[in-house]
Amino acid sequence: MLNTELSRSALELSPADRLELARRLVESVVEPVPLTDAVKAGIRRIEDVASGRVAGMTEEQYRAAVA
Repeated sequence: MLNTELSRSALELSPADRLELARRLVESVVEPVPLTDAVKAGIRRIEDVASGRVAGMTEEQYRAAVA
C-alpha cells in the first residue's frame, strides 16, 4: 500500500481508532523505559483509588494534609 493510500485510510478511522493507531506507532519506534519503583507505587495507588479499594481524599482533606 502506498503511503498516500495508507494515510487516507488512517484518516478515515474514528478519532478513538486514530489515537490508538498513533499510540501503537509511537510505541513501535520508542524504546520503552523501565518504570522506577516510585512510579510503580504511584500507579498502584492511583489504581487502588480508581477501583474503590482505597478511599480517596477530598480536596479539603488533601490541603489540610499538606499544610
